[in-house]
Amino acid sequence: MLLLLAGASYLAAQGTGLRLFFHLSYLLLGLLLLASLWAWLNLRGLQIRRELLSPRATVGEYARERISIANRWFIPKLWVELRDESELPQHGAGFVASLSGREHGRWLARTLCTRRGRFRLGPATLVSGDPFGIVSFGRRVASSNEILVYPRSELLPSFHLPGAELAGGQATRARSFHSSPNVAGIREYAPGDSMSHIHWRSTARIGRLMVKEFELDPSADIYLVLDMQERAVVQDTRVDLRPPEDVRITHPWWERQQSESVVEERYLPSTEEGSVVVTASLARTLLTQNRIVGLIAWGQHREVIPAEREARQLPKILEALAVLRAHSTHSLAEVLLAESARFGRDCTLVIVTSSLDERWVGALQQQLYRGVRAVVVLVDPQSFGGWHDPEPILHRLAELRVPTFRVRQGEPLEESLRAPLRFEKDTEMRK
Repeated sequence: MLLLLAGASYLAAQGTGLRLFFHLSYLLLGLLLLASLWAWLNLRGLQIRRELLSPRATVGEYARERISIANRWFIPKLWVELRDESELPQHGAGFVASLSGREHGRWLARTLCTRRGRFRLGPATLVSGDPFGIVSFGRRVASSNEILVYPRSELLPSFHLPGAELAGGQATRARSFHSSPNVAGIREYAPGDSMSHIHWRSTARIGRLMVKEFELDPSADIYLVLDMQERAVVQDTRVDLRPPEDVRITHPWWERQQSESVVEERYLPSTEEGSVVVTASLARTLLTQNRIVGLIAWGQHREVIPAEREARQLPKILEALAVLRAHSTHSLAEVLLAESARFGRDCTLVIVTSSLDERWVGALQQQLYRGVRAVVVLVDPQSFGGWHDPEPILHRLAELRVPTFRVRQGEPLEESLRAPLRFEKDTEMRK
């Protein structure tokens, strides 16, 4: 508009010969140049630093990011706006600042995590302009971080699995990287081996450091088998369900939450998210009970975490569950058959699925014939708005005497997994 007005004034001056129009055109052009210079200088000498205070969070917790901006010049900055381009939902890291010469400013962005996954924080764009709002320039800041949001998980004290000790108490003929009472043999020391594993008699006899190798404990391996087939997912489209709201936006300032406590959240938009929450909760509970737990899930990629009991096992499972998506074309029956070599008489399967296709029950029956124990957690697709009735597949599992739990939308998870379903009367009537 200034350019158009300056051009119109110059043409009017040429046509009328009045010096007022000449002065007006020069004034408008000068104002435009001054505003452009002001906006350009406002973006010079600025340094942005982003610091993620917690690189990992859980759904329902707050992710905190500290953003620092420093004015390295003696020229004050009247106003500078930071426009954030993060992928984390509801991440409000943007702000408007006014800095004096050689001044530093810091802002803390707190974001309620509502979705699991891996998200990028940043980059950002610095925007500034002149006091009249005539010209505004932007400068992209490439600084960025990454945050991993774990799925929500609960500790289920009432959930217990039956033991599955090996017959005769014999050890499993498989190497273990962790100490156990059963020594399988010795080998040469490698960097990273624990000093407590050194076999000193063999070391003294051979003249080189030798370490012990162990066999697995004779206790049952538990594999959490998560069904991530895309066709089995039921999306809840009911309008009365809403994602959790950030109290900092909806509540007045005197009711806003200041603590870092976990926000209770039971909203599950699909059976996919319900299955992930169930699997994460079971992994936390079983590892707390000192059980040997692994994970098998075929999502957008094949994810297999061998069964272990180490302290690092729970973060490994949660990291895998954070990024897994139900994009698999393989059915649960195909997964059970493909991974059957891992399952033996010393193994217990905990199958978490929302599939009502009875073919996977037939694949599970083959594993039961081999002596594998199984527990099924059915995330009820009908409670998520599905059309098909899960009762037939529940009766089929009852006929095989497989302990089965049923998880419904909106029902407390601890209540759903307190005790398996009972179908003794119906099974006797069928017989």
